Amino acid sequence: MRISFAAANRRTAVRLLCAVLASPAFALVATAESPDGQPLYQLPEPGSYELPVIDRVGRYELLNASGERVPLLDIQPGGCAVVSFVYASCPDAGGCPLVLASLRRMDRTLAANPDLARRVQLVTVSFDPVNDTPERLATLRDHLKPIGEWHFRTAGSDREIRPVLDDFGQDALRLVSAEDGRSLGVIRHIAKVFLVDSDHAIRNIYSTGFLDHKILLRDIETLLLEEQPSSEPQRGAGR
Repeated sequence: MRISFAAANRRTAVRLLCAVLASPAFALVATAESPDGQPLYQLPEPGSYELPVIDRVGRYELLNASGERVPLLDIQPGGCAVVSFVYASCPDAGGCPLVLASLRRMDRTLAANPDLARRVQLVTVSFDPVNDTPERLATLRDHLKPIGEWHFRTAGSDREIRPVLDDFGQDALRLVSAEDGRSLGVIRHIAKVFLVDSDHAIRNIYSTGFLDHKILLRDIETLLLEEQPSSEPQRGAGR
């Protein structure tokens, strides 16, 4: 078990390093601070940098907020998905609640741009299926009031969600009492968000430190430029 745990940690570390190096946040042009102390920076132009493939994830079926078994991801060619892993009872304001707040803002931003909205989906997955039932996800969805294509997924058991978490490299350790093994209701994890293309390749990973919707949006624009099929007819076509 120690060997497997170490290997998993190395895999996650490599993924995060690749994500940081690929991120436009790594290439931000810093300038002076604004009067309110906020740093000013300029994001690279869409398509002026690359988002190399970090890893690929498999195809899974989970439960949606209506309790139906559906694909985890259903990305159309030329599109992408922003995948997040959370649990509804997370007590850390800088963890899952921050992720959901950032995605809610992204949902509104995408909805304001129909060209992006039709090609981008948000997918939020619970890694606490014991408590986050489809009914509870429906309540969470109603609270967030998505106006775009924002899907919510859970599993029937911890055992079912585990391969998905391992494939994405999302840590989630349920804490228990040292005395009697009783669950403490807290899951230790690092909040992560994944940008996934239509081939199920992970193209970037964001932790809360880089979860700025402007950075994520710029990465989406860059990825969709790459995914955009050419509309130019080939020379000699039809001859």
